[in-house]
Amino acid sequence: MLSKRIIPCLDIKDGRTVKGVNFVGLRDAGDPVDLAELYSKEGADELVFLDITATHEKRKTLLELVTRVAERINIPFTVGGGISEIDDAYALLKAGADKISINSAAVKRPELINELNAHFGAQFVVVAIDAKKTEDGWKVFLRGGRDRTELDLFEWAKEVEERGAGEILFTSMNHDGTKAGFANEELARLSESLNIPIIASGGAGTMEHFKDTFIEGKSDAALAASIFHFKEISIPDLKGYLKEEKIPIRL
Repeated sequence: MLSKRIIPCLDIKDGRTVKGVNFVGLRDAGDPVDLAELYSKEGADELVFLDITATHEKRKTLLELVTRVAERINIPFTVGGGISEIDDAYALLKAGADKISINSAAVKRPELINELNAHFGAQFVVVAIDAKKTEDGWKVFLRGGRDRTELDLFEWAKEVEERGAGEILFTSMNHDGTKAGFANEELARLSESLNIPIIASGGAGTMEHFKDTFIEGKSDAALAASIFHFKEISIPDLKGYLKEEKIPIRL
């Protein structure tokens, strides 16, 4: 079995790391460059950097900040926010990103997934899906959770895979920031229906939640933010716990 991955996430607003609950109520969580360096040294498997207001503010990702982060880490680095064309991806690659994450742009123009795959290969393309359980089922949301679409989570995930994404980052808006555990039922359904890796996001609060998403949710990786930013759980302690629980993990 492939090693499971632990991925800290830096949600960036106005050049600072922030974190909220259910995508609202953002509070400051520190300097992204310092946090990135710490997580790299602590043994994080990858790092995700999401410029969460870039699309809403109709601007590109903060390239200078991406460059500064990339210079301080030695782990795979995924960057998302405001990417809508091939040139945006080239700029981020040049700034030090190893992978790019697209969300709203992929929904608005799905062909972008095919184009990125053709230019860079599937391993470079992560499609982030923010979804919420509604009375009509799991629906996809855009612009940092501001806009609801009528897209079904599972149908969209299948299309994303077919168009050439190498990985899906699924955030449950119902679970985000609640620290009550990941959306394991939905994650397992995604994992069973797709052939590409699924990153679990939204809901991490305890070490057991990571174990549960790897076993019950069949997730390939687990992403978390506030529990790392606010020193509630350290990455070395988490990895030690998972190792003891017989979860394949890189120490």
